[in-house]
Amino acid sequence: MTKLVFFGLDEHEQDVVRDAFARESGYDIELHSEPLTIENASLAGDADGIGVFVTSHVTREVLDRLPSLKMVAAVSTGFDNIDVDACRERNIAVCNVPHYGEATVAEFAFGLILALARKFRPMFARTARGDFSRTGLQGMDLNGKTLGLIGTGRIGSHLARIAHGAGMNVVAYDPHQKPALTEEYGVRYLSLDDIFRQADVISLHVPYTKDTHHLVNAERLHLTRDTTLLINTSRGGVVDTRAVATALNEGRLGGVALDTFEGEEVWIEEEFAGAGEPPAAELKEALESFAILHSDRAILSPHNAFNTREALERILATSIENIRAFFAGNPQNVVAGTYRVPVPAGGRK
Repeated sequence: MTKLVFFGLDEHEQDVVRDAFARESGYDIELHSEPLTIENASLAGDADGIGVFVTSHVTREVLDRLPSLKMVAAVSTGFDNIDVDACRERNIAVCNVPHYGEATVAEFAFGLILALARKFRPMFARTARGDFSRTGLQGMDLNGKTLGLIGTGRIGSHLARIAHGAGMNVVAYDPHQKPALTEEYGVRYLSLDDIFRQADVISLHVPYTKDTHHLVNAERLHLTRDTTLLINTSRGGVVDTRAVATALNEGRLGGVALDTFEGEEVWIEEEFAGAGEPPAAELKEALESFAILHSDRAILSPHNAFNTREALERILATSIENIRAFFAGNPQNVVAGTYRVPVPAGGRK
C-alpha cells in the first residue's frame, strides 16, 4: 500500500484528490487543510509521497521526520519552498507542475500594469469615499511604451504576446533567447542593465535561485526613469523590498506592483497560519513591504496571480498524474538532479 499525504488543501481541493484516487487500489490517502510544518510533520511520518503547495516548507529538518518518503509532489511550478539539495541527498524525487497557467499569470501581470498606468488604486479609493474628482489621476498610455521582460519562459512569452497586442514595444533579458518571439512580436533581447535603462515597464518572470536573489536591487533601480513601473509576479526574493521602498519614497519609480514579496509569509494569514513565530528577518521584510503598501503608487496582492478556477484544476490534475506516474515506475516532471532511478539488482551500474 502506497501512503500519500497532502497538505494545504481546501475542501474543494480535498474532494478533487479524494475522487481522483477513489477508484484506484493500492493507495492510502490522507488530506489536511493546514500546510506542512516541522510541528505537524509526524502526520506524514510513514508517507511514501506527499503533496504540498508553496505554503508548506519541506526543510531538511522536516525530511528527517519522513524516513519513508520517496517523492514530493510540488503542487506548483516553483519549488523554492522545498530543500532540493536535501532531497537529492536522500534520492527523493521532487516533481513539479512545469506549466499550468502561462495565460493565467500573464493576464494578471498585465492587469497590474494597467492598474498602475491608470492609477486604479487611488481612483477606486477616492470614489469609494464619494470623491469623484479627477485631480491627480492622470495616467499614461501603454500603446507605444516599452515593456521590459526579465525572463521569457512560458509566462514571459505569453505576456509578450499580450503587450504586443496592446501596441507596446517589447525588450527582454534571458540567457536563453527565443528567436520566435523576435520573429512574431518584434522582441529585442538586451542586457539586464539596459532593460532597466530603457523600459517604461519592467515585469519579472524568473525562478528564485541564488543567482536571481535581489536581481532587482538598489544599484539597478538607480538606472530606471522616475516614471518606470515595476511588476513582480515571480518570487518575492527576486526583489530587494527595501531598495524598492527607498526608490518609491525618493520619487525614482513611477509605481510598483508586487504579487509576491519578501515578508509575505507574515501577512498572508490564511496560508501561513500555524507556521510558528516568524524569524526576525521575515518580520523586518514584512515591515518594509508594509511601508510600500501605504503608497498610492504601489499595489501589493496576496500571491494571487495563479488563483483562477481553471488554473487550480490544471495544477491539481498534473500533480496527481505526477504521483501516479512516479509510483508506476515512470517518473515525470522531475526537478533536475533530485532523483536517480534505482538500478535493479544485477543490472547495469
